[in-house]
Amino acid sequence: MRGVDLIVLLDLLSRPGRDWTVRSVAGGLGLPPASVQRAVERLAATPALDGASRRVNRSESESLFVDAARFMFPAHLGAETRGTPTAWGASPLSDALAVTDGVPVWPSPTGTARGFAVDPLHDVAGALAVARPELYEQLTLVDALRLGDARVRGVAADLLRERLFGGVRA
Repeated sequence: MRGVDLIVLLDLLSRPGRDWTVRSVAGGLGLPPASVQRAVERLAATPALDGASRRVNRSESESLFVDAARFMFPAHLGAETRGTPTAWGASPLSDALAVTDGVPVWPSPTGTARGFAVDPLHDVAGALAVARPELYEQLTLVDALRLGDARVRGVAADLLRERLFGGVRA
């Protein structure tokens, strides 16, 4: 799996049923259709997506984000730089927690914050901050799952479940 696969899966979760094509997902994410096609093929090899029926398995997707993302796509804070806030440096997590460890940012010369660099799941993430604010929020929560301690991960998981799956699970 690759980071772009999680971005594609987030997009598929926002679409009702099978109401998507590779071309529509690619256009909505600003990715080449071939990249989306490969991501869909990789996702279909997991329990998160049934490739034959083109249906997303919501509970398996939840497990992928909440339980596996930090192991499959570990993230670490780097040097201080300018960028786009993510994880606990961005809303909705910044509204829910008071974290003083410094703000994580996706490096960008046009970024709005100064903080510690963290590599996004894919280069397209920064552009989605402006083009798709709802998806940007979800990506910041996934970054919190990748970066945060147990408390941060717990709050991020609850917020992600609320946004993607309609509620908090114990």
